[in-house]
Amino acid sequence: MHKKPYLPEKPCLHCGRPFTWRKKWERVWDEVKYCSERCRREHKQVARAAS
Repeated sequence: MHKKPYLPEKPCLHCGRPFTWRKKWERVWDEVKYCSERCRREHKQVARAAS
């Protein structure tokens, strides 16, 4: 069975849960801020409502 090596983690800006690196984020890992599309959308709504 293939074991994954250590993968970097970072916390989601919206929910605060840690999420791990994914292959599709290989080139933009520094720009990834949210663990999911749902968190990204909800964070924008909260920011808009606070303005």
